Amino acid sequence: MLLKDKVALITGGAGLNGLGFATARQMVAHGARVVILDLERADPSGAAAQLGEGHLGVVADVTDKASCESAARAVLQKFGRIDILVNNAGITQPRKTLDISGADYDAVLDVSLRGTLFMSQAVIPAMREQKSGAICCVSSVSAQRGGGILGGPHYSAAKAGVLGLARAMAREVGIDGIRVNCVTPGLIATDINKGLIPDDRMKGILEQIPLNRIGEPNDVAGCLVFLASDLAKYCTGVTLDVNGGMLIH
Repeated sequence: MLLKDKVALITGGAGLNGLGFATARQMVAHGARVVILDLERADPSGAAAQLGEGHLGVVADVTDKASCESAARAVLQKFGRIDILVNNAGITQPRKTLDISGADYDAVLDVSLRGTLFMSQAVIPAMREQKSGAICCVSSVSAQRGGGILGGPHYSAAKAGVLGLARAMAREVGIDGIRVNCVTPGLIATDINKGLIPDDRMKGILEQIPLNRIGEPNDVAGCLVFLASDLAKYCTGVTLDVNGGMLIH
């Protein structure tokens, strides 16, 4: 098992049809003890119970630094260590440039970018003490191609910020044995986009994807398991595309 006895935190992981929960399931299958962090209304404890015994759900708001620090303390108290952080929490909005309000900008940037920073800050001290750790950040193909299928320009900006933040952290904390990497999913079949793309538009989208299908949450989860495991122990600052070839450089 790739993650035997590792403790993994996954933010925004309570949605049962989302990337975070798919990653949780795969990490459990590879031997990890998983902590699902999410807002109270998302019921992270209920999601953790779906994984079986020995896992934990913690209520946390990644946009609040104190909440992130409290969550990290709860995990350390329960398990004594933190080996993996998956910065998965994020929201999107279908806005055009001139329609983005200040509140829209704050909402999207706060969860994806501020949340990635605050949660990483909360776990790095424990990882430094262990001299090991893996931080995996979920960005988006939208950050690379200047817009996605549904998200507005502020979503692209947030996810591009995640790439820059992750690379900068990778340079800084590599000396401590901590690796920081990103995945950039393309269009993935989750509840966020369910039913929002008409069939005629979907046909055009699929024509631009060499593998001729949209992704599944498990497609992304498998890549996150890889980056979190020792199979990727000499990878840091990496951006791993998971988009079926939508963005072939």
